[in-house]
Amino acid sequence: MVKFKIKKGDTVELIAGDDKGKTGEVLKVIPKKSQVIVAGCKVAKKAIKPDEKNQDGGFTDKEMPMHISNVRKVEGE
Repeated sequence: MVKFKIKKGDTVELIAGDDKGKTGEVLKVIPKKSQVIVAGCKVAKKAIKPDEKNQDGGFTDKEMPMHISNVRKVEGE
């Protein structure tokens, strides 16, 4: 299994993609796919069906995974 220098809770900067230059905290690392989920970056709208908790349904914002090579660990924060 591959080991990464980026761990959950680290502050990272995006170096590629639409959100290039943004910084955020790593929420989750997915080692099998070499991906990370960063708070507030690569946000997508997801449709939600009505259920007991959310009776109206609608849309919600969700952070999507991105490849680990597109982020850089920010030192000293």
